[in-house]
Amino acid sequence: MIQVIPSIAIQKGRVVRMRKGDPSSVKAYDENPLDLAKRFEDHGIEVVHLVDLDGAERGSPVNYHIIEQISAYTDLKIDFTGGISTDGDISKAYEAGADYITASSIAVTNPELFASWIVSFGREKITLGADVTDVKSMNLLFRGWLKKSEMTLFEHLEYFYSRGLKFVKSTDVSRDGVLEGPNFEFYQSIRDRFPEFSVLASGGIRGIDDIKRLNEMGVFAVIFGKAYYEGVLKLKDVEQLLANKES
Repeated sequence: MIQVIPSIAIQKGRVVRMRKGDPSSVKAYDENPLDLAKRFEDHGIEVVHLVDLDGAERGSPVNYHIIEQISAYTDLKIDFTGGISTDGDISKAYEAGADYITASSIAVTNPELFASWIVSFGREKITLGADVTDVKSMNLLFRGWLKKSEMTLFEHLEYFYSRGLKFVKSTDVSRDGVLEGPNFEFYQSIRDRFPEFSVLASGGIRGIDDIKRLNEMGVFAVIFGKAYYEGVLKLKDVEQLLANKES
């Protein structure tokens, strides 16, 4: 059964979402990160994706204290991302209570360093973030989706596949925050090319039917955000899906 992971994005102390990664489209929600995390846990969710947008902008993580709060007051596992660029950033995130990290920009700008993390921290603890906005060209986006690489997604994945990578989180950014549904063909193409990868799908989730379809495709996990914050995806539906997994 697919793992269902809510995203909590933090910017200047607020829970926010963006549309297609556009900084000018930021919408803040009247939510406390810890209260949100507790609510997710109460509905059977086991992992949260914590996005440090301040860290992504600065190039090094900022919101370690949010990790500490969620770790101290819930039993949730935390996948932390945002500005991670050094061994020390990862160690500090783990010390704060993170269970996993996801990094993307550093894998583009310093692939050798990212590859070393797979070995030194373990392939179960490191996820590659590999995002595109044009699924025809498949050019990678990085630096908070503001820069485009000449490297294509499949070239990028091939490099890290041969270096022991297990987890890949990929977003079709053109679908992010618009509630138009995931790009199922995009995820199928990754699954077909790299069946050994555990793929985390992110972007475009509208409701429980999208999650069920990704599950049928063999996608490892789905990350949702705006669908919940806008009231489109109900936690009771997620809870029922997860309960069926246990039965």
